[in-house]
Amino acid sequence: MRRAINPQHTQAFFVRGPSPFARLVLFAALSLTLMATDSRLHYLTEIRQGLIALLHPLQMVANAPFNAYQATSEYLSTHNTLLKENTELKQQALFQSAELQRLKSLENENANLRNLLGAAQASKQPAKLGEILHMGRDPFVHRIVVNLGAHHDIVAGQAVIDGTGVIGQVTRVYPFSSEVTLITDKDLAIPVQIERNALRAIAFGHGRDTSIDLPYLPANVDIRQGDKLVTSGIDGIYPTGLTVAEVVSVSSNANSPFAHIVCKPVAGIENHRQVLLLGLQQPEAASGVAANAATTTKETAPVKASPPPKPIAPAKPNARH
Repeated sequence: MRRAINPQHTQAFFVRGPSPFARLVLFAALSLTLMATDSRLHYLTEIRQGLIALLHPLQMVANAPFNAYQATSEYLSTHNTLLKENTELKQQALFQSAELQRLKSLENENANLRNLLGAAQASKQPAKLGEILHMGRDPFVHRIVVNLGAHHDIVAGQAVIDGTGVIGQVTRVYPFSSEVTLITDKDLAIPVQIERNALRAIAFGHGRDTSIDLPYLPANVDIRQGDKLVTSGIDGIYPTGLTVAEVVSVSSNANSPFAHIVCKPVAGIENHRQVLLLGLQQPEAASGVAANAATTTKETAPVKASPPPKPIAPAKPNARH
């Protein structure tokens, strides 16, 4: 009787071989041998380079999603960073522009204050520094309001100047402010003289624009275009020699005996807010000067000599009897 063959025994026969540990030792030894041989003889270099070149497209395909993600992330990050930096730079440029304008304004104000201080030192009259608070909107009324008033010992009639010349005169005083009428106003007149030849005249504001006139001068008057007008000082308000205006045109008409002379003020309120208010000469000072002059005259007057005493006559000798 034939014995049946068990399939499990057949499978176990073909599967039978070295144990897993033996296989590990065998392949490890083989790997070490190949590595040592390759390091000595370099016979696998060309094969390795060929395998790398063959697998490079597969490596590129495998790395493509990561490279795309990294590039997209870097683009978005760079774009956001550039937008943020652009916004910050614009804000910084705006702030720096404002600071630069403020610095330029402070530089002009500093230069104007220096000129004012120079004008104050040149003038013998006491002066106070004021600031323009308000400018009238009426084009035919040339007046401004400054921040000094009766509380600051300001009185009507004081001259107002800036670093370049005369601006006007205080015409109305309030407790903490004053109204200044500009020399271009039609209601204000100022005694002037030509700096070149010391010819005296009276300058009147034109009223309709920023110019002044020299009326009632003969047609043959010695005034030329470009002549400078300065204060004559004969009114006791403006110190002598302050710049007022410059002659811009001189013309005459055959039907009029007077010359038509138009001048342009040198000073102005368009560029600066600071002005200088010159004090008036105090009556006490004038009386003191007069008293000092009288005392000096009295002391220096010659003393009237008193008549010499009469000589005493000598006594007569006694007569002999």
